[in-house]
Amino acid sequence: MLHIALEAVAAACAVTRSAQQAREAFGSLTKDDRSPVTVADYAAQAIVAMTLKERLQNPAECALVGEEDSGDLTKDDAKLTREGVVRLVRTFRQGVEEEEVLEAIDSGADQGTGEAYWTLDPVDGTKGFLRGQQFAVALARVEQGKVRLGVMGCPGLPVDQATTTDVPDPGGVIYAAVEGQGAWEYADCDPNVDPMRISCDIWSADRPLRYCGSVEKAHGSVSDAGRLIESLGGGTRVAVDSQCKYAIVARGQADAYLRMPKNAEYVEKIWDHGAGSIIATESGAKVSDIHGRPLDFGHGRVLKANSGVIVAVPGLHEKLIDGIRELGLGPAPSA
Repeated sequence: MLHIALEAVAAACAVTRSAQQAREAFGSLTKDDRSPVTVADYAAQAIVAMTLKERLQNPAECALVGEEDSGDLTKDDAKLTREGVVRLVRTFRQGVEEEEVLEAIDSGADQGTGEAYWTLDPVDGTKGFLRGQQFAVALARVEQGKVRLGVMGCPGLPVDQATTTDVPDPGGVIYAAVEGQGAWEYADCDPNVDPMRISCDIWSADRPLRYCGSVEKAHGSVSDAGRLIESLGGGTRVAVDSQCKYAIVARGQADAYLRMPKNAEYVEKIWDHGAGSIIATESGAKVSDIHGRPLDFGHGRVLKANSGVIVAVPGLHEKLIDGIRELGLGPAPSA
């Protein structure tokens, strides 16, 4: 399944990257500034779903919890966007019909209640995509409530860690992990290259702490994250869109990724954390919610048993969880 997931994500990376590069043309065509990411979202989900169905063949193995459905796409006022999606999919699958594309998109309607399924975020990091910066294609395999396999394409993330993430790399990188088999990096988003094993950094209190957070403030409490870091002596915040933050910790470029909940009502979606969580875990990092509990993917399309997400290298993770408790940050743990 790893090879099939790599194939699907690599194809989706190529398609979404081309849509990102042509985002101004798409926006001009449809008079909608968000249309490029809309087209890319739908096209990527269709391509991943088609690849899984074709390569796995057994329908029971293809259950997909995807972020998108074709409801809005089939409306009369979405004609131009719908045509753009089909054209984009045809760059990878020549001759595919509109009906096939819509059917593939809707195959992501699984509710995640079975013993095993895939979960996909076809374009994670909408604002990063629209700014021409970082986004990710994230695909994970969940079995019995736990992520067993994850593949995450980061089409603009530089392989060279000395290069700023603000400037997208033309090649990008894919990260992949299978439970118990480590985390691996595929340069240039090419699943056929020899991958390099990655591992998280070793925590040292003697150097400045480096932590990742979302560019968009709506994704979490920046103030709570700041208070937590200050309680440990301060640190440098790297703002990056999408699950690329998981990869940045996994490959040793940062010590932590904090996603502090803004309120008790917000519940994380499984596609926002499936692939990234296993890649970080297999690199040696620790992943939990803000109370130190493992992420529980056994509750359908949301992580309703968890609150927020903390990803950090060993040694630091424990300090972060202790700090959250001592400062009284976030909602209280549920029973």
